[in-house]
Amino acid sequence: MSGTFVGMPAFPKAAQDAVNNPTLRGNLRHATHTIRAKREKAVAEVSDWAELREAGKRIKDHTLRHLDDYLVQLEESVTAAGGIVHWAADADEANRIVTELVEATGESEVVKVKSMATQEIGLNEALEAAGIRAYETDLAELIVQLGKDRPSHILVPAIHRNRGEIRDIFAREMSEWGRPAPEGLTDTPAELAEAARLHLREKFLRAKVGVSGANFMVAETGTLVVVESEGNGRMCLTLPETLISVVGIEKIVPTWQDLEVFLQTLPRSSTAERMNPYTSTWTGTTDGDGPKTFHLVLLDNGRTDTLADEVGRQALRCIRCSACLNVCPVYERAGGHAYGSVYPGPIGAILSPQLRGTASEIDASLPYASSLCGACYEVCPVAIDIPEVLVHLRERVVQGGEVTREGNKVVLKPAKGHAAERAAMRAARWAFAHPGAVRAGQRLASRTRRLHPRRVPLPGPGKAWSASRDLPPVPVEPFRDWWQRTQGGAK
Repeated sequence: MSGTFVGMPAFPKAAQDAVNNPTLRGNLRHATHTIRAKREKAVAEVSDWAELREAGKRIKDHTLRHLDDYLVQLEESVTAAGGIVHWAADADEANRIVTELVEATGESEVVKVKSMATQEIGLNEALEAAGIRAYETDLAELIVQLGKDRPSHILVPAIHRNRGEIRDIFAREMSEWGRPAPEGLTDTPAELAEAARLHLREKFLRAKVGVSGANFMVAETGTLVVVESEGNGRMCLTLPETLISVVGIEKIVPTWQDLEVFLQTLPRSSTAERMNPYTSTWTGTTDGDGPKTFHLVLLDNGRTDTLADEVGRQALRCIRCSACLNVCPVYERAGGHAYGSVYPGPIGAILSPQLRGTASEIDASLPYASSLCGACYEVCPVAIDIPEVLVHLRERVVQGGEVTREGNKVVLKPAKGHAAERAAMRAARWAFAHPGAVRAGQRLASRTRRLHPRRVPLPGPGKAWSASRDLPPVPVEPFRDWWQRTQGGAK
């Protein structure tokens, strides 16, 4: 995976800055609560939601277990339909492939339909270095690009912006990227949408090369699927002469029948709709209709390393619905930028450290960016147990151990700053392995209970936590002694 956002600190520092921004917190609170309420109503309409959720989980798990076979089948199907398949082991290779494909057309600009994979690898920056300009066409992505900003949400990348800020960005920046914003533009949604529509229309009609991602790839037919709400995807997928799709290898499903499950769960979990307004599918090339040339770039970039982790691999089930972000109390207060990745929120906290490793300060901090409340697991349409993976990754950060990186087994050293935590866990392990020591400690604590202070201030980061909390009172008699006295002789 490409590097973290340049200049981003570890999550605790970035989150602290975000929490102190009242405008950001207000924008996030309003947007996440609105989306969450609508999703609850949409899901409640489906009587067999639990069964659909379990079906999605099983389909994804089956596919991941046989990923090598299905990827080969996909390549054969795409090739038979007239497409060309490229394999990219990492971000650099994917960027090189796409850049060379665009240069071969002789064009110097491309239009893009929203693709998190291209954001993950930094494709726009790689194209710009080669003299090729990439235009984002998703409305939220356009806002982020014009504002020289970073995405902060999976579904709504500009969720941290309000209407007034968007109006100012359009008025200030649109003229440098193409058609300027209309004079006297207000912040009403209709006027903002019309300004974006006019700005993008000339790009759609002029561009010869389109770059896309995909929500799903169907192995049996070689079909790619993009779901969206604005129609920009349909324009990018049909008007250019050359279409280049960059897709993570985990986005595959075996059959069209499998796709049926996700076309029910994804829209309800993401946009709270019964179905997406635009569901575009394409299979290779067709004479006289759509692009004349189709390239599929299959991206690994840490995914097979993640697949090697029996606990962490469930993160690859993710269908990018963003439901976990909208219910997460940490994301609601910290926002997406604090995660230092294009994958924010709970799913980003388990996906980024696996794709990139935990060597950097920010990636080592991400597994701790959670209260472990479990709300993310409850809403996940493919039942990813995010709290389980968070705890698993915390253990990796603190203890180190064997992991797979770039296909090789390596041994990670414990991260710095966790010596006290490791010592506490070792002490707890020893104590629980020696019941006599636990019993003696409980008796000692009971007999000295009147000498215990109400509070014990912790050093360092724990000071703020302990300063507002009292120690729980120690009982007069330990439970073990009470049980022996009252029940020990019972038959």
